[in-house]
Amino acid sequence: QVQLVESGGGLVQPGGSLTLSCAASGTIFSVNDMGWYRQAPGKQRELVAAIARGGSTNYADSVKGRFTISRDNAKNTVYLQMHSLKPEDTAVYYCNADLRSRLREAPRNYWGQGTQVTVSL
Repeated sequence: QVQLVESGGGLVQPGGSLTLSCAASGTIFSVNDMGWYRQAPGKQRELVAAIARGGSTNYADSVKGRFTISRDNAKNTVYLQMHSLKPEDTAVYYCNADLRSRLREAPRNYWGQGTQVTVSL
């Protein structure tokens, strides 16, 4: 079984910072793309940032220059550093990963359980 476990969410004031972490555990042969999505109440889930195994990154326009995604391949962990947070960043943040459990298995997509980020006074 594979699990993605997120941590680091919480309440922060506008202009503040938070760092989210997501660790993949279980039977893992290799982890390909990893990313963070978010879903605000009444809105569709959207991509925040993604990072390939080699380190190339992709960001939503709304977070460029404020958020940084990184990963530690040895720990199968992805991070999201969030700075200059705004109330509109309030959402449940979900970790996502494409990974292969065994050499001869096709990659599968996994989701974490989500962590709440609230930006408010």
